[in-house]
Amino acid sequence: MEHLLNPHVREIEISGIRKFSNMVAGIEDMVSFTIGQPDFKTPEHVKQAGIRAIEENKTTYTHNAGDLALRKAAAQFVKTKYNLSYKPETEVIVTIGASEAIDITLRTVLTPGSEVILPGPVYPGYEPAIRLLGAVPVHVDTRANRFKLTADLIRQAITAKTKCIILPYPSNPTGVTLEKAELQEIADLLRGRDIFILADEIYSELTYNLQHVSIASFLPEQTIVINGVSKSHSMTGWRIGFVFAPEWLTKHILKVHQYNVSCAPSISQMAALEALTAGIDDAHAMKKEYEKRRDYVCRRLDEIGIGYVKPDGAFYVFAKVPEALKRSSFDFALDLAKQQKVAVVPGSAFSKYGEGWFRMSYACSMDQLEKGLARMEKFVANLS
Repeated sequence: MEHLLNPHVREIEISGIRKFSNMVAGIEDMVSFTIGQPDFKTPEHVKQAGIRAIEENKTTYTHNAGDLALRKAAAQFVKTKYNLSYKPETEVIVTIGASEAIDITLRTVLTPGSEVILPGPVYPGYEPAIRLLGAVPVHVDTRANRFKLTADLIRQAITAKTKCIILPYPSNPTGVTLEKAELQEIADLLRGRDIFILADEIYSELTYNLQHVSIASFLPEQTIVINGVSKSHSMTGWRIGFVFAPEWLTKHILKVHQYNVSCAPSISQMAALEALTAGIDDAHAMKKEYEKRRDYVCRRLDEIGIGYVKPDGAFYVFAKVPEALKRSSFDFALDLAKQQKVAVVPGSAFSKYGEGWFRMSYACSMDQLEKGLARMEKFVANLS
C-alpha cells in the first residue's frame, strides 16, 4: 500500500548527514567528525534546574506558547545580546527545538508553488520541510562568494513566486556568517516586498572575532527569527527552541504549534529558563574552546594541503576535496572512513553546490582532532 502514501513524503530522503553517520556508526576506533553535537556537558546549574522542576512537579502542560517566565527571559536574552525587541506575551513562542520552530514557520507562510530562496550549500533540513508543503526550494550558488547569500545573489533569484528567503547564519555547514553591512543590503532590497525572511540563528552565540547581528534589527516586520539553547548551552537533547516574530504573524504560527505539539516539555522549559538567566553567558567558555579548535584544524588542513573557507562561527569547517584525488565528495568520505577510520560528511549532503567539499565538525576533543587529522594526512599522502 506504499503507493497510497503522500507523494511528498515518499520523495524526500533521510538527511545525508545522518545517512553517512549511520553508515560508519559502530565501527571500532572510528574518529567521527560528522554530527553537529556539542561535546560539552549541559552546565551543571541548568541540569539542577531541570531536576528541581521534576521534584517540584512542574510536569504539566504550560501555556501553548510556553511558560511566560521563559518567554520573558528569551525576549530579554535577544534584547541584551542582539538589541532585538519582542513582546514576550505575544511575539515569542517556545518550541521543541529550532527544528520545530522552522517547520511551523514554513507551514504558516508557505503555500503550494511558493518559492523559497536559500543558499547552497546549506543544512539539509530545510528542503524536505519546504517540499512537504508543495513549495519549491531555490538553491543559490554561493561558492564563488565565500558561501554568503548576498543581496546581489538574492536579487537574481527573486521571481513573482518568491515567498520566503532563508538566512541560516552562522552557517551549517560552512561556518561563515553575514556581517552588518551585508545584512543591511539584504534588508534594503527586501523592504516592502511581500517576502518573508526566516533567519535561523541557532549558532548566534558561537561567533569568532565579530559580534552576531540579526537581520531582524533592520527589518523586523518581515523577519522570523529562529533560535534556541541547543548549541549555546549544549542542550540538544532538551529540545528547546524559540520563534520571535511580529504579533500579527506569531498568532498564526502559534495555531500550527498548538495543534502540532500543544507545548514544549515543561521540565526542559525550566532548565532553559535557568540557561537564559543565570547562564546568560555560559556560551563564552565553550566559544573560546571552539575557537582554539578551529584555529588548530585550519592550521592542520593547511599543512595537509586541503583548502577550506575559514569559519566565522558555529563549529564546522567546510573543506575542499583535493582535486588530485579525483573522487566525488561521497567517495572521498567513504574511502577515508574505510581506510583510515575518519568520518566526515560529504559535501553533496548539503545540496549539489556542496559537491567537491566535505564538512568536518570540531565539536570534539583536541585528542580526537589530533588523531583524526593525522589519519587524514596519511590518507591524502597515500592517495597523492
